[in-house]
Amino acid sequence: MSKRTSSILSGAAIGLAISLLAITSGAQPSAASAESAATRSFLVQAADAGAAAEAVIAAGGAITHHLAVIDAVAADLTGAQLELLRRSARVRALHPNHLVETAAKGGNKAARSTTTEEPVYDDTTLVVLATDDGSRTAPGNKSRGANVPCADYASLVGADLAHGAGITGRGVTVALLDSGISGDTSLLKNTSSKGRLLAQYGALTDENLFSISSDLNGHGTHVTSIAVNSHSCDSGASFNGVAPDADLVSVQAFDQNGQGTYADVIRGLGWIVANKERYGIRVLNLSFSAPPRTYYWDDPLNQAVMKAWAAGIVVVTSAGNDGPGAMTVGVPGNVPYVITVGAMTDGYTPGDRSDDRLTTFSAAGPTAEGFVKPDLVAPGGHMLGLMRWTSTIAGAHPEFHDGGAYFVMSGTSQAAAVVSGIATLMLQVDPALTPDDVKCRLMAASRPAVDGEGKLAYSLFQQGAGLVDAVYAVKGGAAGCANRGLDIHADLAGEAHYMGRARQDEEGDFYLEGLGEEYEWDGTTDAFVWNQAFVWNQAFVWNQ
Repeated sequence: MSKRTSSILSGAAIGLAISLLAITSGAQPSAASAESAATRSFLVQAADAGAAAEAVIAAGGAITHHLAVIDAVAADLTGAQLELLRRSARVRALHPNHLVETAAKGGNKAARSTTTEEPVYDDTTLVVLATDDGSRTAPGNKSRGANVPCADYASLVGADLAHGAGITGRGVTVALLDSGISGDTSLLKNTSSKGRLLAQYGALTDENLFSISSDLNGHGTHVTSIAVNSHSCDSGASFNGVAPDADLVSVQAFDQNGQGTYADVIRGLGWIVANKERYGIRVLNLSFSAPPRTYYWDDPLNQAVMKAWAAGIVVVTSAGNDGPGAMTVGVPGNVPYVITVGAMTDGYTPGDRSDDRLTTFSAAGPTAEGFVKPDLVAPGGHMLGLMRWTSTIAGAHPEFHDGGAYFVMSGTSQAAAVVSGIATLMLQVDPALTPDDVKCRLMAASRPAVDGEGKLAYSLFQQGAGLVDAVYAVKGGAAGCANRGLDIHADLAGEAHYMGRARQDEEGDFYLEGLGEEYEWDGTTDAFVWNQAFVWNQAFVWNQ
């Protein structure tokens, strides 16, 4: 048995943790690096956004974004201006304004074929799959009504049974922060043909959007359709969206190439928090992932996400597509509070559960702070969703478009949208649920993949609580099983930060502290025993 160590993550992992310390809020970017360019964009944090703006103006910088949600502004700074701010007693922290992407150009196109192999792309590139059922995506399925192609993911998680019981998300608003949406009727209207798009906000330009088609990239439309598509392929018996009657708010924070910045995303998150009551926003879907560069509490984008959770919004985020190796979960999926979703696939046989498996690209934990992530998994392989054929993604991958309205794409982005839809169904049935309640019931309703001997087929660091089940999540009464030991208000105030149970021994193996030798995982085998009580979800105050 490997020798245990008391450090949170030792070996390679502690090396990562040490490197992260260099860019926490206490450390400042080097002025020398900024001198090499005329200006660079930084996020400047102070006691509040007003104080941050005053400091930037005094230094001569150019403010580009006001980010009150994290007491900051974004500004273009020269090296000299950066040095002045670094020395300013009014400035609490400086962060480079990193690039964030949903689906970037790049990666090899997969040819249309009958293969079930899943191409692996990195965390920032489009993940697409060929389908072995040409009838679902072949050119010719261009009409509506009875000829709408049928998506399988709603039935795979039991959402179709909820629909049959009249649970369709009606009266609950879900916000999606992405590249926008198209003007497809099934997104703009619910199953009763009533308009349900309450607002569109452009975080890239800081303005309300009034065009009914704002998505030039395609990613936002695809993700939104999985969550709320009101198309029915069988005369109303089931729908292609998990919550087809939900109200909708769309926040565009990514451009036609699927690119945005920390400042763009944080501005969008701030708008959502500020307008939560106005539009009744209860669920927020974040289908993007960026590399972790610091501890979760120091990352400014994560801070904005935590503000949304603290405001009572259920935040669902993708784990990222950089798996399956350990410690690959990205920002903001590494935030311990939120619901982080990995991706599974039905093996192209939705009626046969025996060949279901975790996708090869789904990111895995633990996080650098020792938390088990993802929290659960959902369908994310060969997902059929709406996308205009003129969008950037469809233009780059025409072989996955049906020539009409639908496109096949895979990723944890799509898996997150499934769970956002289920959370919406839960809140229709029980509007009093808090974000922690929703997370608890989702995890308690999930079922892990097990092998023939009843042992977990994938580790907790890969599948979390397992495959989500909409019926049990909606009907369940679990309480108090998520985010135990965490205090988000103390975390945001800087009074306490937290760590999970994951540790790494001197041989590089991960294990869960305090749960016995049988909980060790060497990265290839798994001897975890399923624990319905989620003891592994317990948090502890961080000890530097």
